[in-house]
Amino acid sequence: MERAGDLAMPATGEVYSTDVPARLDRLPWARFHWLVVGALGITWILDGLEVTLVGSLSPAIQRPDALGLTSSQIGLAGSAYILGAVLGALVFGRLTDTLGRRRLFTVTVMVYLVATVATGCAWDSTSFLIFRFLTGAGIGGEYGAVNSAIQELIPARRRGYTDLAVNGSFWVGAALGALSSLVVLNPAVLPQAWGWRLAFIVGGLLAGLIIYIRRFIPESPRWLMTHGRPQEAEAVVFEIERRVLGDGALPPTNLETPRLWFFHRGPTKWAEIAATLLIRYPRRTALGIVLMATQAFCYNAIFFTYALILTKFYGIEPAAIGWFMLPFALGNFAGPLILGPLFDTLGRKTMISATYGLAGALLCVTGWMFAHGLLSAETQTLAWTIIFFFASAGASAAYLTVGELFPLEIRAVTISLFYAFGTLLGGVAAPAVFGRLIETGERVQVFHGYLLGGGLMMLAALVELALGVQAERKPLEEVAPPLSLAPEADR
Repeated sequence: MERAGDLAMPATGEVYSTDVPARLDRLPWARFHWLVVGALGITWILDGLEVTLVGSLSPAIQRPDALGLTSSQIGLAGSAYILGAVLGALVFGRLTDTLGRRRLFTVTVMVYLVATVATGCAWDSTSFLIFRFLTGAGIGGEYGAVNSAIQELIPARRRGYTDLAVNGSFWVGAALGALSSLVVLNPAVLPQAWGWRLAFIVGGLLAGLIIYIRRFIPESPRWLMTHGRPQEAEAVVFEIERRVLGDGALPPTNLETPRLWFFHRGPTKWAEIAATLLIRYPRRTALGIVLMATQAFCYNAIFFTYALILTKFYGIEPAAIGWFMLPFALGNFAGPLILGPLFDTLGRKTMISATYGLAGALLCVTGWMFAHGLLSAETQTLAWTIIFFFASAGASAAYLTVGELFPLEIRAVTISLFYAFGTLLGGVAAPAVFGRLIETGERVQVFHGYLLGGGLMMLAALVELALGVQAERKPLEEVAPPLSLAPEADR
């Protein structure tokens, strides 16, 4: 037997059994699960805060007494943030599957903290772009670790709703960003040349609280279980059960929980990852890329240029942008919160196709109304709020899909890869492209962008109908058997 800390672990190839997954899935909802949701889900709140700050503060950052950025440079800043998130996701996602979910939490939050504070201290367009890139790298690094840990710690019957609600919390951050912009852009409170800087600095320093809270989140027992550390996994589950017992009774302990058999395998190589995605699960791989790419284009195109539309075409003052961002953000958060339970009852395929399809169709109709001058700033905001009520639930479900449809050993890197491919295909260029379309000052040009975004969302709805998987309320190990699951003959 090898050693891991002070606990023995099987030798490579040795077979062992565990009931860790069944014990995690049978747990009643308790304060422990709320802690997981709060400590890990805050990542998306920070992401929403970051993205909204750039959108809401962009008119202030464009001022000559600030950085004097153009609309195209604002769009490039959005693309730099997304590109950083892509690279951060790939690097940290791989490390998360290799070193564990918990170990990477502090590193990625620290990267975010330092880079965000540095953004508030940027002195020109180049430094602003670099710091936005690094901020994105920190947030991107969180995607794989956080989504993996949430899915692996939450009971199967609540996995869909919880994952959607956590991913939807991005929009809580967006609302906070919108509200904070009303303060920092108010010249009666702060000089506009400095208010935007304070917003970034304070937002970065808040990340220090996350580092403290995450000290109370254990390593994923499922990760330990599939990495040859069954005794550690058992110890972690026992401690979770002890904590839950303080909130309410556990299911009867005299009932036998199903056991799974694993063998201790070595590190997963890139060739194995490629074979799993392209040979073992090609249909799931195609589905994941389509869902991630289409929602990335739609969201990044609209959201990163939201403030520019309001100021250029509707004459809204920069200091008032937050009032229009707030209902949009709340509608986005309400979508996963209200529709989320249906993803666990009606099912993934039905709800994902419905939300993507509705959002795409409504975006095309709204674009046509915008092109013909039929909307005011208020009705434009209302239309966007309705569209993204559905789009937000669908986009959150995309992260759920690429997380639960692949084996445990490659979950984090798979989430990161799909996020990277989807974002590179659909998200990086979107803010820059829409920035250019807005600069033309022609509504018809912007309408063409809306048609493209809406059409892609409707295409994704059709792909989900054809390739979607019924994963609701099923254990992760049933949806996608782990690579280290022992063959029947070896048990």
